[in-house]
Amino acid sequence: MPENAPWEYTLYIPNDLRAVTVARRTLRLILTMHGLIRLTDTAELLAAELVSNAVRHTKGPAALRVRRSAGVLRIGAWGADPEPPEPPGELNAMRDVGEGPGLALVKACADLWG
Repeated sequence: MPENAPWEYTLYIPNDLRAVTVARRTLRLILTMHGLIRLTDTAELLAAELVSNAVRHTKGPAALRVRRSAGVLRIGAWGADPEPPEPPGELNAMRDVGEGPGLALVKACADLWG
């Protein structure tokens, strides 16, 4: 496959917190296979937070999608809940009110949130 050719993978996962580990390991293998090892740490953090939210806050199955096109890596997760989560506030503000940092970490590490 040419280096700049677009690609996409989707991993369907059950509503089980153990799926977070499976998603992280699968993502690491995909990125390594495509020569993007330098992105794995941040990508794994993003994927773990997104998948754990999808699994924790919905009752049905979830999925992780990893896509690269035009030099941009996109990571997304979704669960059975049709309503998307509210975008987080600032990380420090979330700590002050006792909320977990999950989606605030995604916001801090991702180039775009949406």
